[in-house]
Amino acid sequence: MKIDNVRAIPLRLPLVNDSVDGTQDDLLIRIETDEGVIGYGEVDSSPGVAAAVLEASMSHGISYGLADILIGRNPLHIAQLWDEMYRKTVYHGRSGPVLHAMSGVEMALWDIAGKVRGEPIHQMLGACYREKVLAYASTLMPDSPGAARDLAAEFTDLGFHAMKFGWGPIGQSQTLDRELFEAVREGAGPTARIMIDAGQVYRVKEAVRTAELLQDLGMYWLEEPLDPDDLDGYARLSQSVSISIAAGEAESGLAAFRRLIDVGMVDIIQPDLSRAGGILLSRTVAQMAEQSKRRVIPHAFKSNLLLAASLHFCAATRDSDMIEYSMSTSPIRQHLTQQRLPLVDGYVDVPTAPGLGVEVDLEVLRALTY
Repeated sequence: MKIDNVRAIPLRLPLVNDSVDGTQDDLLIRIETDEGVIGYGEVDSSPGVAAAVLEASMSHGISYGLADILIGRNPLHIAQLWDEMYRKTVYHGRSGPVLHAMSGVEMALWDIAGKVRGEPIHQMLGACYREKVLAYASTLMPDSPGAARDLAAEFTDLGFHAMKFGWGPIGQSQTLDRELFEAVREGAGPTARIMIDAGQVYRVKEAVRTAELLQDLGMYWLEEPLDPDDLDGYARLSQSVSISIAAGEAESGLAAFRRLIDVGMVDIIQPDLSRAGGILLSRTVAQMAEQSKRRVIPHAFKSNLLLAASLHFCAATRDSDMIEYSMSTSPIRQHLTQQRLPLVDGYVDVPTAPGLGVEVDLEVLRALTY
């Protein structure tokens, strides 16, 4: 079996704004083989930039476009192809958009491998610690405390035991922050597991104050309160508060995650399988985290392709016992795959069909392609 075509397929809603909502656009990677097996992957990055990484012509021995590396190769040699992509993009890669694009390619290769072998990805990874994963509803923070309270209550009524509110008006003022966080707790009830994603808006002193407030409200973690590059700040914050600090969705490559663990000292590591470098790299990150007594909970705010891949990762990774479940109403989030991956009593079942276990809805794909 050989790869005979690699396509980058950009998707976009008719109207896009500057809210930090990753479901407004997307980049799919479609890999076709000479035996008719097709795999899909997803990239959470700038679609145009990541597509260029795939489609670029070879410049020299360590500056290739990814498609040139893949054409004619055996798609089942996933680790070998990943290593070759990394080595042949060293001049312009090693992190950022190149690793983002490689993540989507690797996801598509796993999808092909599962379809060839008749196995879901987690089974090929050699483990199934859980057949369903606790899902947390993930949404942008509403503009008012009343709306935040109502939305938290709605998530509870839908059966969620955990939820995350992020970005939006967080950080505009101490008073508004307190009112928003108290409203979420009130709406969700006293036992819900609540996470707050601050969206990188705080300085260290402000983050410490916010973390202490969230701790008093019984929140579960504070996510990305600081700039991703402020690793010394993350270390000071993590050592100053009791609530767990989460970060890592912006990182790609092993070196970045090693720094986040060793220097940043955060408690919850959040690789995004469509951005970090892929499933195999994220498994290595989980092993690194375990050695340092940290946990890995993947970031997954995109379509059901990423959600399915992340569910397989959680099934195959011992301490990854919770999954992000985007509540976006975007058709990219809700309708891009034929399967919906529904919530059942607060959990989502790990797919058992071969590969990713979900299939792209081609009509929706055509409608969103630009």
